[in-house]
Amino acid sequence: MMLFPVFHEVLNIFFFYQIEKHSSRDPSYKVYELDDVFCGALPQNGGKFKVLRRNIGISAMHVALLPNDKLIIFDRTDFGLSNISLPAGRCRDDLNEQAVKHDCSAHSIEFNPKTHSVRPLTVLTDTWCSSGVVSADGVLIQTGGFNDGDHSVRYFSPCDTCDWEEIKNGLILKRWYASNALLPDGRIIVVGGRARFDYEFIPKASVYDLPFLRQTKDSSENNLYPFLHLLPDGNLFVFANTKSIVLDFKTNKVVREFPEIPGNAARNYPSSGSSVLLPLLLNNSEDINGIKAEIMICGGAEPSSNSKAMKGEFLPADDTCGRLVVTEKSPEWEMERMPMSRVMGDMVLLPTGDILIINGAGKGTAGWCMGREPVLHPVLYSPENKMFKVMDPTTIPRLYHSTAHLLSDGRVMVGGSNPNIKYEFSGVLFPTELSLEAYSPPYLFRGGRPRIVMVEPGLELRHGQRITLGFKVERGGGDKEVKVTMVVPGFTTHSFTMNQRVLVLKVVAVNKISGESYAVDAFVPAAAVVAPPGYYLLHVVHGGVPSRGKWVKIK
Repeated sequence: MMLFPVFHEVLNIFFFYQIEKHSSRDPSYKVYELDDVFCGALPQNGGKFKVLRRNIGISAMHVALLPNDKLIIFDRTDFGLSNISLPAGRCRDDLNEQAVKHDCSAHSIEFNPKTHSVRPLTVLTDTWCSSGVVSADGVLIQTGGFNDGDHSVRYFSPCDTCDWEEIKNGLILKRWYASNALLPDGRIIVVGGRARFDYEFIPKASVYDLPFLRQTKDSSENNLYPFLHLLPDGNLFVFANTKSIVLDFKTNKVVREFPEIPGNAARNYPSSGSSVLLPLLLNNSEDINGIKAEIMICGGAEPSSNSKAMKGEFLPADDTCGRLVVTEKSPEWEMERMPMSRVMGDMVLLPTGDILIINGAGKGTAGWCMGREPVLHPVLYSPENKMFKVMDPTTIPRLYHSTAHLLSDGRVMVGGSNPNIKYEFSGVLFPTELSLEAYSPPYLFRGGRPRIVMVEPGLELRHGQRITLGFKVERGGGDKEVKVTMVVPGFTTHSFTMNQRVLVLKVVAVNKISGESYAVDAFVPAAAVVAPPGYYLLHVVHGGVPSRGKWVKIK
């Protein structure tokens, strides 16, 4: 929506006072320190990588951003000692552990993106290849894993002194390589896993058979970490290998089946493509039935690629993306070709609605030492224009067990990569990577960045509510198109960010108050099937440049 003049002087004065008042007292008004974004010369147009910390002590296999703006990162426990100790002489004693039964090292940390500080945390059982979601209360709920952790449900609350809590039998069945999604009623669904062709819920109740997962398993599996996306009708889109369905988890019935994605590529682990639900455009604040829901899946590998990699033959990764409008009556996949092949890539939804495709390899599959030819260049994709753009490269290969995750300031954290069974730092093709980088997309270098200084009536929202955001634009930003987006950063592991979501709100008014000060009115999504209760990053996007996200909660 374009800016229009304000005719009521009283409204001008009120909002000018409110914006000035909030901007003068809000400690987050300064969006970011310039040095956090880049070192040296400004990039031309391809964004920029910066190492945040060379060694966080563990490899970042699993990552989630919590509403206190801290990242919770964890690896696995069954490889031996990590490179960071637990505090105050604390140790973990586990007679069932396959590596070190008396372990005084940490396998999870809390990372502060602002100060780059690390706080070691204690996981009690093995989290290898587990899954998770941030609950409606802002608690990271993390499920399954390996060995003594395969039935576990773990909880991490966002506070300065919190640590992991665990229910060892929180799941009815063991879950390894499963996927999770937050549902409109606040429950969490846990789907699949190795040798699991069913799903269950947290809190636990019953197990429900899902034959679709058995049907999509091939000789290399290729149906693990199934892609899950909550649709605006309240049902769940499920994709595994090359096939997809809509699951009504309330009646435990498959209500739709879609055509197979074209091409000769499997898309799920270990062939490991990635998937997102494209941003939901909420043009009508009242009617949720007309919302278009479109899935995008990119990358992967030939179905036999994993078995051939085990024998030393590394096939080229897939270079295609497929888009499917699942709300159409008879949808067909629309295929596009990426600028480069990629397996084990991550797809990150940005607050602008664009997609960053990052990490991965050009040959092979996921698995120990099974990837070759690291893909160092990220790609930025515009769903609106259907255009790919190759970004400037990193120098650090990010292969198996790497992650990428959105931060509240619009940067993307990049970490992990350990294609080795243990931590190996020399004498291997791709050493274990303990560093964290931040990738700054091109929008952070354009100028004219908005800064949210006021949210009225407050940071606790309700469905269908009209809200006003006061914001200022950096000097010289001018009057440009304004959007308001709400983002769920999700939980990232194994090339899939579970529960990731971008909502583009209906904007009903944009007023220039004075100078660089503006106010925008928008509607919170009308229903929990579109925006499940929980925490969101609220952004103003001005001329394609997003503000720092402001944490809000839909109750």
